[in-house]
Amino acid sequence: MHAERLKKIIVVGDRVLIKPKTAQTTTRGGLVLPPGYSEKEEIQTGYVIKTGPGYPVPLPREIDSELWKKQDEQPSYIPLQAKPGDLVVFIQKGAVEVVIDGEKYFMVNHHFILLIERDEGLFD
Repeated sequence: MHAERLKKIIVVGDRVLIKPKTAQTTTRGGLVLPPGYSEKEEIQTGYVIKTGPGYPVPLPREIDSELWKKQDEQPSYIPLQAKPGDLVVFIQKGAVEVVIDGEKYFMVNHHFILLIERDEGLFD
C-alpha cells in the first residue's frame, strides 16, 4: 500500500521528496546518542524518492496581430540534477518534514541540495 501511495504523489516545481537515511545511534567512540540528536543537525542525508519537473521557464510571447488564435501554451522546465535513487546531502533548515503512511520524508527545494551521489546500477 505504501508504494502505491507514493506513486500517486506528484512533486511540483523544483522540489525533491527525500527519504532520510537512518541515523547512527552511536558515535565512533561508542557513545550512545540521545533520540532526536540527528534531527538537530544542520546537514542531513537521504535518498531521493521523487522529483518535480524542474525550474519553470517563462514562455516567449510573440507579438501576434491575430489575438483570436488559440495559443498552444505548454509549460517548459529546466530539469533537475537530482534523480530518484540518488543519495543526497542537503541543508535541513530548508526542508519541510512530511509524514506519509507513518514514515518520515523531507520535501526540499533543489537549491538546498549540496551534494549528489549517484549509483547508476542501483535499480537495475
